[in-house]
Amino acid sequence: MGDLLANGPLLVAVAATAIAQLIKILIVAATERRFAPERLLETGGMPSSHSAAVTALAIALGIEHGWDSPWFAVAAVFGGIVMYDATGIRRAAGMQAQMINDLVEELAHLFDVGFRPQALKTLLGHTYPQVLAGALLGVATATAFAF
Repeated sequence: MGDLLANGPLLVAVAATAIAQLIKILIVAATERRFAPERLLETGGMPSSHSAAVTALAIALGIEHGWDSPWFAVAAVFGGIVMYDATGIRRAAGMQAQMINDLVEELAHLFDVGFRPQALKTLLGHTYPQVLAGALLGVATATAFAF
């Protein structure tokens, strides 16, 4: 367990994730004037915590093992895949869920009395600015931990 707590790149990635999720709460508080602690455990929104985590991990591994190390290469490639997925597949799934929710609401009069379909989760993916903000947060977090 002590080795796990001494794993700098892992701690940096976890810290970047936590910071991103806390920023989401602050953004909701500033824009919607409400406290939303549930945002700590939700996906989607500004900034992307997935992008922050994978970028922080890659940067920390680059700093610790060198930019030409296989560790940095693996983290960078998988980080790119995660960020691509966040703006592509997961975002498209969220948009489809929104359309289905709208359709269910519009056709609600056709359902049996008492039948209430559960709304699908729509905040799944990210826009490009959300991914970029998460990546920049990851770079900043890893750099701050390095020094």
